Amino acid sequence: MSGNEHNQQSQSSAADEHVSVLLIADPGKPTALAHRLAQRLPEQLGSRDRRKRRWTTQVRSEPYLSDEQATLFDVVDAVEPSSEREDVVVYLTDLPRRENTVPVVADVSVDHLFALISVAAVGGVHIEGRVETAVELVVSRALDEPDLAPPGASRRFPSEQIDGGTRYFAPSGLRRVRLLSGMVRANRPWRLVTGLSKVLVGAFATGAFALATSTIWLFADTMGPWRMSVATVLSIAAMVLWLVLDHELWERPKSPQERQRSALYNAATVVTLVIGVAILHVALFCLLLFTASVTLPPYLLSNTLGHAVNYSDYLTLAVATQGPGRCR
Repeated sequence: MSGNEHNQQSQSSAADEHVSVLLIADPGKPTALAHRLAQRLPEQLGSRDRRKRRWTTQVRSEPYLSDEQATLFDVVDAVEPSSEREDVVVYLTDLPRRENTVPVVADVSVDHLFALISVAAVGGVHIEGRVETAVELVVSRALDEPDLAPPGASRRFPSEQIDGGTRYFAPSGLRRVRLLSGMVRANRPWRLVTGLSKVLVGAFATGAFALATSTIWLFADTMGPWRMSVATVLSIAAMVLWLVLDHELWERPKSPQERQRSALYNAATVVTLVIGVAILHVALFCLLLFTASVTLPPYLLSNTLGHAVNYSDYLTLAVATQGPGRCR
């Protein structure tokens, strides 16, 4: 056999090789993220694969992880990657994972060709790109092929050897802030408006009724921006406090070991509620502003207030009709 024939046969054999990656994800956002990643992974991994193998990806939605601090062996036993037909199994979870106070991005078992990635640990922004980098990094580690990892990924995610595999941590600098933002994003605070739709309707009805009284017109005209700001902050704080107490959302640590975990979850709860309630206030403000603009002609307000009325008067009137604690 000639040298050219041998090279052609080697290239053909490499091209016939097939590597499959299974992305298992928690239901919801992680599954949607896994589907988007599955479309790009074969091309990204194939572009760095010196052996020019054929890459394929599959996605499955399944909630395996119930305890965020489960060991890698516990997760491996729950998923049983050896029973899968794919070569590498990567599990994406929204649960935060930590080692003491340091957020854990991924755990990799080379023996089982399995990796667990915490989506929350990568942060609340640029999630898709960061998770894609993490997936490519753990696949390269599971297969023990460093060339498959994105350039600089190993330096971006510091690692250490653990029992049965390798652990990757969040990038240094603002690690806890990244984890907190990732947890808040996983809570999807904008959906709080849907859950409090009855509160929004009730607050709008009360505010719309208040718009018909001249007392609230005079009150809004004398408040000023500082008092308006304080009233808004107090209203949001009162609403958040009511939600926390009424729904028993505050976690109390049962032991000193759980104190850091409880503090993290309580912080994520408060930030989530503040964002959600702020969105609720913005929606209520827009509704009241529209109602005031349509139902209250300028000459009517000017006759009561004793001065010419402009658009800023309607803005302050919409804020004043929300009132401290009116959203409750």
